[in-house]
Amino acid sequence: MNFQLIAVFVIVYGAIVFEHPLKINKSASALIGAGVLWTIYAMGSLDVQLVNQNLSSSLTSTAQIVFFLMGAMTIVEVIDAHNGFEVLTSRIKNTALVSLLIFVSFATFFLSAILDNLTTAIVMVSLTRKLLAEREDRLLFAGMIIIAANAGGAWTPIGDVTTTMLWIGGQITPLAIMKAMFLPSLINMIVPLFVLVYRLRGRDVVAPTLANENLMETSPFERKLMFFAGLTILICVPIFKAVTHLPPFLGILLGLGLLWMLGDLVHQKKEEIHKESLTLVAALKRIDMSSIIFFVGILLAVATLEHAHILSALASKLDQILGRQSLIVMLIGIVSAIVDNVPLVAATMGMYSLTNFPVDSFLWEFLAYCAGTGGSILVIGSAAGVAAMGMEKIDFLWYLRKISGLALLGFFAGAAVYGLQLQLGL
Repeated sequence: MNFQLIAVFVIVYGAIVFEHPLKINKSASALIGAGVLWTIYAMGSLDVQLVNQNLSSSLTSTAQIVFFLMGAMTIVEVIDAHNGFEVLTSRIKNTALVSLLIFVSFATFFLSAILDNLTTAIVMVSLTRKLLAEREDRLLFAGMIIIAANAGGAWTPIGDVTTTMLWIGGQITPLAIMKAMFLPSLINMIVPLFVLVYRLRGRDVVAPTLANENLMETSPFERKLMFFAGLTILICVPIFKAVTHLPPFLGILLGLGLLWMLGDLVHQKKEEIHKESLTLVAALKRIDMSSIIFFVGILLAVATLEHAHILSALASKLDQILGRQSLIVMLIGIVSAIVDNVPLVAATMGMYSLTNFPVDSFLWEFLAYCAGTGGSILVIGSAAGVAAMGMEKIDFLWYLRKISGLALLGFFAGAAVYGLQLQLGL
């Protein structure tokens, strides 16, 4: 059974990679893969109840991520419908493309540490779409946003789902991970940024010529209100999680309801024809459901590898072959660009005990870095990458040619910095 699961997953992954030459939507490939993989897993298992329990567990974790993604994307669409991003764009006076890239990269890095890498990627990609007319420029910015968002999410316990897993599991503590991972994560972003700045030097920003169609329908007060209300909701989601210990998707759904109510109150005196495009109902129609469906398919497909113990077996085999935990963790980071980093981290947490590797030890800190930033190497390797891929229609092979090498360079540079910190006892 395991051989069949691996073979099907490789075929599905190949179909996703070569989406454009095959002319088959990646969402279709992911959904077919999920269905076939779970069928093979169910037919090859003797315990029907266990299969159903595993499916329910995987569906629950997938649904939480999807609900969060839908909520965050809808909030961003509501802000955009009110032309709320003008609050930021009107204050950005950079005419040089490299200056804007530096600003966007650092803003993404620090925002993702406060929010999370997925939400930050959605917000910043939406912002660059309002600032840049040239598609190639937007794609390069989106690639840098993915790298910066994943790097920023790796140095705080709430910035990335894998770091949160390690925090909740008791492997790391907030202050220790922030102290240990800030500089490596920053270097992970700066190295690729430096290369892109060199490539784009001397070029000016080409701004979109068309005005936002909703500009005349919203007042400055409405734009500011919806922008700051949406941003506050996104910022408060980690706080909601920390206080209530409930999953983040509940916080985003609560915030979405509040924003919906606020919008209805603000526009209650307007005629239906004038407020129709400003409602959350309209925003829900504009979110990219194709990318969300892809997310569902790929997560459910990977879950079969986890439940069939293929990932844990792979981790154990690596432990026997390589021996050195540093090499294993770096390999896990690179593999996380192909396979979702959540089950990889979960498998690693099951491989090593807190008895042998206590809280805040090298293994857990380095795992947080590698699993968090390794996903930038491929566009489908992280939630931020998948979201940006859907929003900007980024081609897998384009990302592989233009961004993957930069992400890999930053990955190794940050790892080297963390190793130097250990050597110096910092």
